[in-house]
Amino acid sequence: MRAVIVAAAVAFIVSLFLTPVAIRVFSALKAGQPIRSLGLASNEGKKGTPAMGGVVFIVATLIAYVAGHVALTTLSERQIAQEKPTMTALVLLGVFVFCGAVGFVDDFLKVRKRNSDGLSAKGKLLGQAIIGTGFGIAALYMASTNGQTVASENISFIRDISWLDIGKVGSVILFVFVITAMSNGVNLTDGLDGLATGASTLVLGAYALIGYWQYRHWCADDTYSRVNEYCYQVRDPLEIAMIAAAAAGACVGFLWWNTSPARIFMGDVGSLGLGALIGGLAVATRTTLLSILIGGLFFIITVTWVIQIVSFRTTGRRVFRMVPLHHHFELAGWSEVNIVVRFWIIAGVCVAAGLGVFYSDFLAAVG
Repeated sequence: MRAVIVAAAVAFIVSLFLTPVAIRVFSALKAGQPIRSLGLASNEGKKGTPAMGGVVFIVATLIAYVAGHVALTTLSERQIAQEKPTMTALVLLGVFVFCGAVGFVDDFLKVRKRNSDGLSAKGKLLGQAIIGTGFGIAALYMASTNGQTVASENISFIRDISWLDIGKVGSVILFVFVITAMSNGVNLTDGLDGLATGASTLVLGAYALIGYWQYRHWCADDTYSRVNEYCYQVRDPLEIAMIAAAAAGACVGFLWWNTSPARIFMGDVGSLGLGALIGGLAVATRTTLLSILIGGLFFIITVTWVIQIVSFRTTGRRVFRMVPLHHHFELAGWSEVNIVVRFWIIAGVCVAAGLGVFYSDFLAAVG
């Protein structure tokens, strides 16, 4: 637990103090976010606010991960067994960094062109698909010495569903879909000051708890599994907990500067990276389907966006005033702060419900 706390604390401190440096640097480079008005009150006065802030919490998470491993050297032998970086860490941090890089290219093109048109939608999807495929293969085909892989050949809910075996190829395809869907879900949510950052913090915090709970009830832990039949068949749960906690801490530090009125935006480098990491955490913890509930806010915003697009293209009518959904409420007269706080509440309720379902499964099994 100490290593997880150290990782979260270091990430928070690094992000908190590195973000104002990034604000000054990006402002000097005139890397301001191009803003289209679209008649939205929240867009007024935001033109020129530096973007690409996601670089800060990605760097903070990587530094914190290293700090967490340094902390492990003072702990017990069972924990030191995971002292070296694992394939789980390489997959999770890999999708975080590389999907963030796709977002960075998008942000850079927006700044260079001085408009809101960056990387094309097809370009983003292609980049996400290539990254997802590469790390999906690593997650499915590169096993540890005991044969455990980061991802599973089964679709999972709270654990693997035994009768939903889709094979390695099917699992790689599912991995790509989860990474891409969650990445774009967080990207769609990132439209108001602090909205995506706060919601992501809650979801990442949930996965830190899930990862640590799985570590304490781990099938690979002989001292536990010998006396308890109910355990979690996952790979490197302590790594999962450290990375999730580090990312959550980094987001909290960034949120200090990103909340209304934002002095910096996370940009696509942040939203695409965070979404990919959350998707990777869902696969690694064997909670793929449960992630729909845990990340309920992202799911709602994505589904309503799809409904709007399908409705307009098939009937010519809009279901909502504007999508993503938070802009619908802006046009309905809600203030930006009210929308953000209420959407955070929705995100928190979804996270609490997801953790409740996860824990109730454990109680039902051991009871």
